[in-house]
Amino acid sequence: MGKHQTSNIAHRTLNETAGEVWMLHDDKAGSRKFDLESRLLEFASAVIDLTEKLPSSRAGNHIAGQILRSGTSPYPNHGEAESAESREDFIHKLKICLKELRETRRWARLIQRKGWAKDDPMLRFTLSESDELIRIFMSSIRTAQQNALKQKRRTPDPTQYPYSRTG
Repeated sequence: MGKHQTSNIAHRTLNETAGEVWMLHDDKAGSRKFDLESRLLEFASAVIDLTEKLPSSRAGNHIAGQILRSGTSPYPNHGEAESAESREDFIHKLKICLKELRETRRWARLIQRKGWAKDDPMLRFTLSESDELIRIFMSSIRTAQQNALKQKRRTPDPTQYPYSRTG
């Protein structure tokens, strides 16, 4: 009696506090909601819309399939990172998101080069948002790696025994 039950439920890391949404202020675009999960969802949705506009040819279908896979992958992989089993697993899953975003940007550039979605707002959004998301994930990975290194330096390796030199 008097004991509280605890759970091992992983809690989402949203940028919200008691219903309040944190805002990232950008001088160029005014204020902008900064919630990575929402941004990745919007990005995946835009990629889906973009693929629907590609030509129904052998090449168009191939590229649509490729960008559809890579462009929708960061959203669920970010969810996997949120429930990572370790810091190394977290970093690994962020790197998968980064890899898929870079691939998506390449496919979008090819679509742009082919002129398949001229003046299409979904293509412009995919190109610009992939650049921003790549920067965000690169920064997050760098920070997580630095934090892992700091933690490693603070925690002595239990397999190593201290020794003393006598001269």
